[in-house]
Amino acid sequence: MVEQMSVQDLKSKLDQNDELILVDCREQDENQFCKIEGSVLIPLSQFQDEFSKHLNKDQNIVVHCHHGGRSQKACEYLVSQGFEKVANLQGGIDAWSLHVDPQVKRY
Repeated sequence: MVEQMSVQDLKSKLDQNDELILVDCREQDENQFCKIEGSVLIPLSQFQDEFSKHLNKDQNIVVHCHHGGRSQKACEYLVSQGFEKVANLQGGIDAWSLHVDPQVKRY
């Protein structure tokens, strides 16, 4: 079971400088259009080949996409690889834009 994290909880953790890595699993063109500052891009289409270059099992990892579907798949994959500290960002970057940072463009 993958933990679901609200955008408000993520904002709080980032404000408190909690140690976590924020992964954007959208595609390159989506990331170029808008992004959450400090996120690491690992597109879902390349996730299985690329995740181990950026992530380790000791990190607290939060994954996001546009609305939460692709990031849920990425989280489930990480869990299947033995990662335990994984959370899916509910509502994705769209919810982030609506509820936390309206400067992040919506699409």
